[in-house]
Amino acid sequence: MCAHVRSCPTATADDRVLAVPVSQHPEQGWTLLCNGVVVFDDDGELLPDGQVVLDRRWQLATA
Repeated sequence: MCAHVRSCPTATADDRVLAVPVSQHPEQGWTLLCNGVVVFDDDGELLPDGQVVLDRRWQLATA
């Protein structure tokens, strides 16, 4: 999906949120990245396969 000179992390990579934004909607609270990941302002993520990744701060607090 990514056509940049230096390719972005894949949707399954741990650093997937570092991909280049292709569509930003701050009024709605989300950003679409070039790897197909939707990042929400509350730190949640939606992967291209429909998998939901919860807020990582919440995961760290319960660990």
